[in-house]
Amino acid sequence: MAGVSRTHVITHLPGDGVGPEVTAVARACVDEVAGNRGFAVGWRSCDLGGEHYLSTGEVLPDPVLAELRTSDAILLGAVGTPAVPPGVLERGLLLRLRRELDLYINLRPSKLRAGVGGAVGKHELSDLDFVIVRENTEGLYAGAGGSVHQGTDFETATEESLNTWAGVRRCVRYAASLAAARSGRLTLVHKTNVLTNAGGLWQRVAKDVAAEAGVELSYAHVDAACLWMVDDPKRFDVIVTDNLFGDIISDLGAALTGGLGYAPSGNLNPDKTGPSIFEPVHGSAPDIAGKGLANPAGAVLSAGLMLAHLGEEAAAADLDAAVNAVLAAGAPATTGEWEKALLARLAEGDA
Repeated sequence: MAGVSRTHVITHLPGDGVGPEVTAVARACVDEVAGNRGFAVGWRSCDLGGEHYLSTGEVLPDPVLAELRTSDAILLGAVGTPAVPPGVLERGLLLRLRRELDLYINLRPSKLRAGVGGAVGKHELSDLDFVIVRENTEGLYAGAGGSVHQGTDFETATEESLNTWAGVRRCVRYAASLAAARSGRLTLVHKTNVLTNAGGLWQRVAKDVAAEAGVELSYAHVDAACLWMVDDPKRFDVIVTDNLFGDIISDLGAALTGGLGYAPSGNLNPDKTGPSIFEPVHGSAPDIAGKGLANPAGAVLSAGLMLAHLGEEAAAADLDAAVNAVLAAGAPATTGEWEKALLARLAEGDA
């Protein structure tokens, strides 16, 4: 083992359902590559989520939020149980964390890997490797709107999409910098023919930023983008879009690359004024919780995004390569078999 030259403080939020199971595997893999690559992880643990809410009535206490701010990164399993009403955790925990920690980028890579289902057979592996950059704090998820006359025939509900020049610009700038480091191709996805106000702002900003960054900018309406993601995914490399559209098309990207079990994500504060959050996107899956059947690949790949964000690019590449190798050899049937196979691959890299 190489000598330890640096330490990263990471808070582990295991959450609910299969969250503790998959993130335990991710933690073990992070510890293995940390030892191989000469850094250490100072793990903290924190209980938040559905079960915590049911037992304490707390969603995100201010002292816990203050403690989270002192971390370098946060690894989140999944939150949610059927006994908690919709919206309690989504708004009180997840959206509040994004707002409080200024996690204005949601990063969703969609990469087809050998050994998975999805679009295998229809496309070459190299044809499906794009990244969706989703604005993460504005749009229809900003919380603006309301309802009046509830319970009557004239009940009226509104949701308002809020898009600021500053918020759009910083999102597009991040996407453009990512595109410049990859192929130099950036695609804006929106619905400018109908959403003329918000779409017009996004399009003007994207043109300016692309010109500044020296990247090639193209545009696709969101409905056309869904069609092309299925039929001609190689036309995309980096996609930038708003909160709602990004939420939808990123799950389509996951479906094309094997399913949500293989989909990593990062909720990023690129300015690093606070910790970013990394999580698989498959949810808590209470129907298989405790059965040892959860696929931890998404959690391990999310941990890889986390390490890359912390500057540990080589360790991140190790995790990606280990997942690829295990998949290519045949995906294990259980969580425990996944962990054993991943750690064996990572140990080989240390030999």
